[in-house]
Amino acid sequence: MAEAQPKGTGGAGGAEDRAASGGAGGRSAQLAHTGLRHGWTTGACATAASTAAYTALLSGDFPDPVTITLPKGQTPSFALAVEELAPARTRAMAGVVKDAGDDPDVTHGALIRSTVRVLPAGSGVVFKAGPGVGTVTRPGLPLDVGEPAINPVPRQLIREHLAQVAARYGGSGDVEVEISVDHGEEIARSTWNPRLGILGGLSILGTTGIVVPYSCSAWIDSIRRGVDVARAAGRRHVAGCTGSTSEKVAVAVHKLPDDALLDMGDFAGAVLKYIRRHPVERLTVCGGFAKLSKLAAGHLDLHSARSQVNKEFLAELARRGGADEALATAVAEANTGLAALQMCTAAGVPLGDLVAATARDEALAVLRGAPVAVDVICIDRAGLVVGQAEPRGPGA
Repeated sequence: MAEAQPKGTGGAGGAEDRAASGGAGGRSAQLAHTGLRHGWTTGACATAASTAAYTALLSGDFPDPVTITLPKGQTPSFALAVEELAPARTRAMAGVVKDAGDDPDVTHGALIRSTVRVLPAGSGVVFKAGPGVGTVTRPGLPLDVGEPAINPVPRQLIREHLAQVAARYGGSGDVEVEISVDHGEEIARSTWNPRLGILGGLSILGTTGIVVPYSCSAWIDSIRRGVDVARAAGRRHVAGCTGSTSEKVAVAVHKLPDDALLDMGDFAGAVLKYIRRHPVERLTVCGGFAKLSKLAAGHLDLHSARSQVNKEFLAELARRGGADEALATAVAEANTGLAALQMCTAAGVPLGDLVAATARDEALAVLRGAPVAVDVICIDRAGLVVGQAEPRGPGA
Protein backbone atom coordinates (compact mmCIF):
# COMPACT_ATOMS: atom_id res chain seq x y z
CA MET A 1 0.00 0.00 0.00
CA ALA A 2 1.00 3.50 -0.59
CA GLU A 3 2.55 5.61 2.14
CA ALA A 4 0.06 8.29 2.98
CA GLN A 5 -0.85 11.82 3.87
CA PRO A 6 -3.85 13.57 5.47
CA LYS A 7 -7.33 13.15 4.10
CA GLY A 8 -8.67 16.32 2.53
CA THR A 9 -12.32 16.98 1.81
CA GLY A 10 -11.91 20.50 0.53
CA GLY A 11 -9.72 23.56 0.40
CA ALA A 12 -7.49 22.24 -2.35
CA GLY A 13 -7.85 25.41 -4.36
CA GLY A 14 -6.12 27.59 -1.77
CA ALA A 15 -3.09 25.32 -1.52
CA GLU A 16 -3.02 24.96 -5.30
CA ASP A 17 -3.02 28.75 -5.73
CA ARG A 18 -0.18 29.11 -3.23
CA ALA A 19 1.81 26.42 -5.05
CA ALA A 20 1.24 28.13 -8.37
CA SER A 21 2.52 31.40 -6.98
CA GLY A 22 5.64 29.79 -5.57
CA GLY A 23 4.51 30.47 -2.00
CA ALA A 24 4.26 26.83 -1.01
CA GLY A 25 5.55 23.58 -2.33
CA GLY A 26 6.55 20.07 -1.44
CA ARG A 27 4.39 17.12 -0.55
CA SER A 28 1.41 18.97 0.95
CA ALA A 29 1.08 21.27 -2.06
CA GLN A 30 1.29 18.29 -4.42
CA LEU A 31 -1.47 16.50 -2.53
CA ALA A 32 -3.71 19.54 -2.62
CA HIS A 33 -3.08 19.99 -6.33
CA THR A 34 -4.40 16.54 -7.22
CA GLY A 35 -7.88 17.45 -5.99
CA LEU A 36 -8.37 13.81 -4.96
CA ARG A 37 -10.02 12.63 -1.75
CA HIS A 38 -7.84 10.69 0.67
CA GLY A 39 -8.83 7.56 2.56
CA TRP A 40 -7.94 5.43 5.56
CA THR A 41 -5.73 2.36 5.73
CA THR A 42 -6.89 -1.00 6.99
CA GLY A 43 -4.60 -0.39 9.98
CA ALA A 44 -6.42 2.81 10.91
CA CYS A 45 -9.80 1.08 10.57
CA ALA A 46 -8.63 -1.85 12.72
CA THR A 47 -7.38 0.60 15.35
CA ALA A 48 -10.71 2.41 15.44
CA ALA A 49 -12.66 -0.85 15.68
CA SER A 50 -10.36 -2.16 18.44
CA THR A 51 -10.64 1.07 20.41
CA ALA A 52 -14.41 1.00 20.23
CA ALA A 53 -14.62 -2.68 21.18
CA TYR A 54 -12.33 -2.36 24.22
CA THR A 55 -14.12 0.80 25.36
CA ALA A 56 -17.41 -1.13 25.32
CA LEU A 57 -15.81 -4.07 27.10
CA LEU A 58 -14.77 -1.82 30.00
CA SER A 59 -17.56 0.76 30.05
CA GLY A 60 -20.56 -1.03 28.60
CA ASP A 61 -20.99 1.54 25.82
CA PHE A 62 -19.61 1.76 22.29
CA PRO A 63 -18.29 5.20 21.31
CA ASP A 64 -19.87 6.08 17.97
CA PRO A 65 -18.19 7.71 16.21
CA VAL A 66 -14.86 6.56 17.61
CA THR A 67 -11.90 8.93 17.33
CA ILE A 68 -8.27 7.84 17.09
CA THR A 69 -4.93 9.64 16.84
CA LEU A 70 -2.73 8.72 13.87
CA PRO A 71 1.09 8.71 13.90
CA LYS A 72 1.28 12.23 12.44
CA GLY A 73 -1.25 13.65 14.88
CA GLN A 74 -4.44 13.63 12.79
CA THR A 75 -7.59 12.69 14.75
CA PRO A 76 -10.14 11.13 12.37
CA SER A 77 -13.49 9.80 13.56
CA PHE A 78 -15.06 6.56 12.32
CA ALA A 79 -18.70 5.52 12.39
CA LEU A 80 -19.36 1.98 13.60
CA ALA A 81 -21.04 -0.31 11.09
CA VAL A 82 -21.58 -3.20 13.53
CA GLU A 83 -21.23 -3.72 17.27
CA GLU A 84 -21.80 -6.57 19.71
CA LEU A 85 -21.22 -6.85 23.45
CA ALA A 86 -21.28 -10.32 25.01
CA PRO A 87 -22.96 -10.98 28.37
CA ALA A 88 -20.74 -10.34 31.39
CA ARG A 89 -18.51 -8.24 29.13
CA THR A 90 -16.09 -11.04 28.29
CA ARG A 91 -16.00 -10.11 24.64
CA ALA A 92 -16.86 -7.12 22.46
CA MET A 93 -16.84 -6.69 18.69
CA ALA A 94 -16.95 -3.50 16.62
CA GLY A 95 -16.62 -3.00 12.87
CA VAL A 96 -15.71 -0.12 10.55
CA VAL A 97 -16.22 0.09 6.78
CA LYS A 98 -13.02 1.11 5.04
CA ASP A 99 -13.18 4.29 2.97
CA ALA A 100 -10.21 4.41 0.59
CA GLY A 101 -11.21 7.83 -0.75
CA ASP A 102 -10.49 8.19 -4.46
CA ASP A 103 -7.82 5.48 -4.46
CA PRO A 104 -8.67 2.38 -6.55
CA ASP A 105 -8.04 0.15 -3.53
CA VAL A 106 -9.39 -3.41 -3.57
CA THR A 107 -10.25 -3.10 0.14
CA HIS A 108 -12.48 -0.04 -0.35
CA GLY A 109 -15.85 -0.78 1.25
CA ALA A 110 -14.58 -3.80 3.21
CA LEU A 111 -15.96 -4.31 6.71
CA ILE A 112 -13.05 -4.54 9.15
CA ARG A 113 -13.96 -6.03 12.52
CA SER A 114 -12.10 -6.22 15.80
CA THR A 115 -13.13 -8.66 18.51
CA VAL A 116 -11.53 -7.97 21.89
CA ARG A 117 -11.49 -10.63 24.62
CA VAL A 118 -10.27 -10.44 28.22
CA LEU A 119 -7.08 -12.35 29.00
CA PRO A 120 -5.41 -13.22 32.32
CA ALA A 121 -3.29 -10.52 33.96
CA GLY A 122 0.16 -10.24 32.47
CA SER A 123 -0.81 -11.51 29.03
CA GLY A 124 -0.43 -8.14 27.32
CA VAL A 125 -2.00 -7.58 23.91
CA VAL A 126 -2.16 -10.74 21.80
CA PHE A 127 -3.04 -10.46 18.11
CA LYS A 128 -5.04 -13.08 16.24
CA ALA A 129 -6.02 -13.41 12.60
CA GLY A 130 -9.75 -13.78 12.27
CA PRO A 131 -11.65 -14.74 9.11
CA GLY A 132 -10.38 -12.80 6.10
CA VAL A 133 -7.01 -11.85 7.61
CA GLY A 134 -3.98 -13.75 6.39
CA THR A 135 -1.22 -15.62 8.19
CA VAL A 136 2.47 -15.30 7.31
CA THR A 137 3.82 -18.61 5.99
CA ARG A 138 7.13 -17.58 4.38
CA PRO A 139 10.14 -15.53 5.56
CA GLY A 140 11.12 -12.14 4.17
CA LEU A 141 8.24 -10.08 5.54
CA PRO A 142 8.36 -7.76 8.59
CA LEU A 143 6.54 -10.44 10.63
CA ASP A 144 7.63 -13.89 11.75
CA VAL A 145 6.28 -17.00 10.08
CA GLY A 146 3.07 -18.06 11.79
CA GLU A 147 2.08 -14.53 12.80
CA PRO A 148 -1.20 -12.92 11.75
CA ALA A 149 -0.63 -10.51 8.87
CA ILE A 150 -1.14 -7.41 10.98
CA ASN A 151 1.85 -5.20 10.23
CA PRO A 152 4.07 -3.64 12.93
CA VAL A 153 2.77 -0.06 12.73
CA PRO A 154 -0.93 -1.02 13.01
CA ARG A 155 -0.02 -3.31 15.93
CA GLN A 156 1.72 -0.46 17.72
CA LEU A 157 -1.15 1.92 17.00
CA ILE A 158 -3.67 -0.58 18.39
CA ARG A 159 -1.54 -1.19 21.51
CA GLU A 160 -1.27 2.54 22.19
CA HIS A 161 -5.01 3.12 21.89
CA LEU A 162 -5.90 0.11 24.03
CA ALA A 163 -3.49 1.34 26.72
CA GLN A 164 -5.27 4.70 26.71
CA VAL A 165 -8.66 3.01 27.04
CA ALA A 166 -7.35 0.83 29.88
CA ALA A 167 -6.01 3.88 31.73
CA ARG A 168 -9.31 5.74 31.29
CA TYR A 169 -11.56 2.94 32.51
CA GLY A 170 -9.32 1.04 34.91
CA GLY A 171 -8.65 -2.00 32.72
CA SER A 172 -5.57 -4.20 32.82
CA GLY A 173 -4.82 -3.95 29.09
CA ASP A 174 -4.50 -7.73 28.88
CA VAL A 175 -6.60 -8.67 25.87
CA GLU A 176 -6.74 -10.73 22.71
CA VAL A 177 -7.41 -8.66 19.60
CA GLU A 178 -8.82 -10.63 16.70
CA ILE A 179 -8.96 -8.66 13.45
CA SER A 180 -11.17 -9.97 10.66
CA VAL A 181 -12.30 -8.68 7.27
CA ASP A 182 -15.59 -9.74 5.74
CA HIS A 183 -14.87 -11.53 2.42
CA GLY A 184 -11.16 -10.86 3.02
CA GLU A 185 -9.98 -14.19 1.66
CA GLU A 186 -11.81 -13.55 -1.60
CA ILE A 187 -10.49 -9.96 -1.85
CA ALA A 188 -6.94 -11.17 -1.17
CA ARG A 189 -6.96 -13.15 -4.42
CA SER A 190 -6.69 -9.77 -6.18
CA THR A 191 -3.50 -8.90 -4.23
CA TRP A 192 0.07 -10.22 -4.12
CA ASN A 193 -0.55 -11.86 -0.71
CA PRO A 194 -0.76 -15.47 -1.97
CA ARG A 195 2.49 -15.11 -3.90
CA LEU A 196 4.20 -13.62 -0.82
CA GLY A 197 3.05 -16.52 1.34
CA ILE A 198 0.34 -14.62 3.21
CA LEU A 199 -2.47 -17.16 3.18
CA GLY A 200 -6.08 -17.00 4.27
CA GLY A 201 -6.81 -13.36 3.64
CA LEU A 202 -5.64 -9.77 3.59
CA SER A 203 -2.86 -7.93 5.39
CA ILE A 204 -3.65 -5.13 7.86
CA LEU A 205 -1.41 -2.36 6.59
CA GLY A 206 -0.47 1.28 6.93
CA THR A 207 2.41 3.42 8.18
CA THR A 208 0.58 6.73 8.58
CA GLY A 209 -3.03 5.53 8.71
CA ILE A 210 -3.97 7.43 5.58
CA VAL A 211 -4.21 6.31 1.94
CA VAL A 212 -2.95 8.64 -0.77
CA PRO A 213 -5.17 8.34 -3.85
CA TYR A 214 -3.32 7.69 -7.07
CA SER A 215 -4.74 8.98 -10.32
CA CYS A 216 -1.90 8.74 -12.81
CA SER A 217 -2.69 11.96 -14.62
CA ALA A 218 -3.41 13.97 -11.46
CA TRP A 219 -0.36 12.68 -9.62
CA ILE A 220 2.03 13.23 -12.53
CA ASP A 221 0.65 16.75 -12.91
CA SER A 222 1.30 17.33 -9.21
CA ILE A 223 4.92 16.16 -9.64
CA ARG A 224 5.39 18.71 -12.41
CA ARG A 225 3.89 21.40 -10.20
CA GLY A 226 6.30 20.42 -7.44
CA VAL A 227 9.31 20.78 -9.76
CA ASP A 228 8.05 24.15 -10.97
CA VAL A 229 7.63 25.44 -7.41
CA ALA A 230 11.10 24.24 -6.39
CA ARG A 231 12.71 25.92 -9.39
CA ALA A 232 10.76 29.15 -8.81
CA ALA A 233 12.01 29.18 -5.22
CA GLY A 234 15.59 28.87 -6.45
CA ARG A 235 16.12 25.33 -5.18
CA ARG A 236 19.13 23.69 -6.82
CA HIS A 237 18.68 20.33 -5.07
CA VAL A 238 15.38 18.40 -4.98
CA ALA A 239 14.45 14.93 -3.77
CA GLY A 240 11.99 12.52 -5.40
CA CYS A 241 10.64 10.28 -2.63
CA THR A 242 8.40 7.23 -2.82
CA GLY A 243 6.52 8.08 0.40
CA SER A 244 6.53 9.78 3.78
CA THR A 245 9.18 7.52 5.33
CA SER A 246 11.65 8.08 2.51
CA GLU A 247 10.86 11.78 2.62
CA LYS A 248 11.95 11.90 6.28
CA VAL A 249 15.20 10.17 5.36
CA ALA A 250 15.90 12.60 2.53
CA VAL A 251 15.35 15.54 4.88
CA ALA A 252 17.58 13.98 7.55
CA VAL A 253 20.40 13.24 5.12
CA HIS A 254 20.32 16.41 3.00
CA LYS A 255 18.51 18.99 5.20
CA LEU A 256 16.17 19.88 2.36
CA PRO A 257 13.29 22.35 2.82
CA ASP A 258 9.70 21.33 2.22
CA ASP A 259 9.46 22.94 -1.19
CA ALA A 260 12.41 20.85 -2.44
CA LEU A 261 10.56 17.58 -1.76
CA LEU A 262 8.70 15.80 -4.57
CA ASP A 263 6.19 13.10 -3.70
CA MET A 264 7.24 10.80 -6.51
CA GLY A 265 5.15 7.84 -5.35
CA ASP A 266 5.50 5.14 -8.00
CA PHE A 267 6.08 7.58 -10.85
CA ALA A 268 9.88 7.68 -11.12
CA GLY A 269 9.65 8.22 -14.86
CA ALA A 270 7.48 11.31 -14.43
CA VAL A 271 10.07 12.93 -12.17
CA LEU A 272 13.00 12.10 -14.42
CA LYS A 273 11.35 13.11 -17.70
CA TYR A 274 10.13 16.46 -16.34
CA ILE A 275 13.48 17.28 -14.74
CA ARG A 276 15.13 16.35 -18.04
CA ARG A 277 13.19 19.23 -19.62
CA HIS A 278 13.38 21.51 -16.55
CA PRO A 279 16.74 20.73 -14.92
CA VAL A 280 17.94 21.31 -11.38
CA GLU A 281 21.57 20.90 -10.35
CA ARG A 282 20.97 17.82 -8.21
CA LEU A 283 18.29 15.18 -7.78
CA THR A 284 18.17 12.73 -4.90
CA VAL A 285 16.00 9.65 -5.44
CA CYS A 286 15.01 8.10 -2.12
CA GLY A 287 12.78 5.10 -1.60
CA GLY A 288 12.30 1.55 -0.42
CA PHE A 289 14.86 -1.03 -1.50
CA ALA A 290 12.30 -3.14 -3.39
CA LYS A 291 10.86 -0.20 -5.32
CA LEU A 292 14.25 1.15 -6.26
CA SER A 293 15.36 -2.30 -7.38
CA LYS A 294 12.62 -1.97 -10.01
CA LEU A 295 14.09 1.35 -11.16
CA ALA A 296 17.52 -0.30 -11.24
CA ALA A 297 16.03 -2.99 -13.51
CA GLY A 298 14.76 -0.32 -15.91
CA HIS A 299 11.16 0.16 -14.75
CA LEU A 300 9.89 3.75 -14.59
CA ASP A 301 6.50 2.89 -13.06
CA LEU A 302 7.14 1.26 -9.68
CA HIS A 303 3.57 0.27 -8.82
CA SER A 304 3.16 -3.38 -7.83
CA ALA A 305 0.41 -3.86 -10.42
CA ARG A 306 2.72 -2.76 -13.24
CA SER A 307 6.19 -3.94 -12.24
CA GLN A 308 7.57 -6.58 -9.90
CA VAL A 309 10.84 -7.12 -8.07
CA ASN A 310 13.07 -9.22 -10.36
CA LYS A 311 14.93 -11.63 -8.07
CA GLU A 312 17.03 -12.97 -10.97
CA PHE A 313 18.21 -9.41 -11.56
CA LEU A 314 19.05 -9.06 -7.85
CA ALA A 315 20.96 -12.35 -8.03
CA GLU A 316 23.07 -10.99 -10.89
CA LEU A 317 23.81 -7.82 -8.93
CA ALA A 318 24.76 -9.97 -5.95
CA ARG A 319 27.22 -11.90 -8.13
CA ARG A 320 28.80 -8.61 -9.16
CA GLY A 321 29.15 -7.82 -5.47
CA GLY A 322 31.03 -11.03 -4.74
CA ALA A 323 28.23 -13.48 -3.93
CA ASP A 324 29.02 -17.11 -4.56
CA GLU A 325 26.66 -19.23 -6.63
CA ALA A 326 24.87 -20.66 -3.60
CA LEU A 327 24.00 -17.19 -2.33
CA ALA A 328 23.04 -15.98 -5.79
CA THR A 329 20.68 -18.93 -6.17
CA ALA A 330 19.15 -18.21 -2.76
CA VAL A 331 18.61 -14.56 -3.77
CA ALA A 332 16.92 -15.64 -7.01
CA GLU A 333 14.57 -17.86 -5.03
CA ALA A 334 13.91 -15.38 -2.19
CA ASN A 335 10.33 -14.65 -1.21
CA THR A 336 10.78 -10.87 -1.27
CA GLY A 337 13.34 -8.24 -2.13
CA LEU A 338 13.78 -7.62 1.60
CA ALA A 339 14.66 -11.29 2.14
CA ALA A 340 17.25 -11.08 -0.64
CA LEU A 341 18.73 -7.97 0.93
CA GLN A 342 18.92 -9.63 4.35
CA MET A 343 20.72 -12.67 2.91
CA CYS A 344 23.31 -10.49 1.19
CA THR A 345 23.81 -8.26 4.22
CA ALA A 346 24.51 -11.31 6.37
CA ALA A 347 27.07 -12.50 3.81
CA GLY A 348 28.77 -9.11 3.50
CA VAL A 349 27.54 -8.52 -0.06
CA PRO A 350 26.53 -4.83 -0.51
CA LEU A 351 23.34 -5.47 -2.47
CA GLY A 352 21.75 -2.24 -1.23
CA ASP A 353 24.61 -0.13 -2.56
CA LEU A 354 24.59 -2.07 -5.84
CA VAL A 355 20.86 -1.43 -6.32
CA ALA A 356 21.35 2.26 -5.49
CA ALA A 357 24.21 2.65 -7.96
CA THR A 358 22.36 0.82 -10.73
CA ALA A 359 19.20 2.85 -10.10
CA ARG A 360 21.28 6.04 -10.30
CA ASP A 361 22.71 4.96 -13.64
CA GLU A 362 19.24 4.16 -14.97
CA ALA A 363 18.06 7.59 -13.84
CA LEU A 364 20.96 9.24 -15.65
CA ALA A 365 20.08 7.31 -18.80
CA VAL A 366 16.52 8.68 -18.68
CA LEU A 367 17.87 12.21 -18.10
CA ARG A 368 19.77 11.87 -21.43
CA GLY A 369 22.61 14.21 -20.63
CA ALA A 370 20.59 16.89 -18.85
CA PRO A 371 22.83 18.88 -16.48
CA VAL A 372 21.62 17.07 -13.36
CA ALA A 373 23.69 15.12 -10.82
CA VAL A 374 21.84 12.16 -9.30
CA ASP A 375 22.32 10.30 -6.04
CA VAL A 376 20.18 7.47 -4.67
CA ILE A 377 19.25 6.36 -1.14
CA CYS A 378 17.64 2.95 -0.51
CA ILE A 379 15.85 2.36 2.78
CA ASP A 380 14.18 -0.57 4.50
CA ARG A 381 10.66 -0.65 5.95
CA ALA A 382 11.83 0.97 9.18
CA GLY A 383 13.45 3.88 7.34
CA LEU A 384 17.02 2.70 7.86
CA VAL A 385 19.43 3.42 5.01
CA VAL A 386 20.45 0.10 3.41
CA GLY A 387 22.12 1.40 0.26
CA GLN A 388 23.51 4.63 -1.17
CA ALA A 389 25.05 5.85 -4.40
CA GLU A 390 27.07 9.05 -4.48
CA PRO A 391 26.03 11.84 -6.87
CA ARG A 392 27.05 11.41 -10.48
CA GLY A 393 26.37 13.74 -13.37
CA PRO A 394 26.10 13.30 -17.13
CA GLY A 395 29.16 11.83 -18.77
CA ALA A 396 30.73 10.75 -15.47
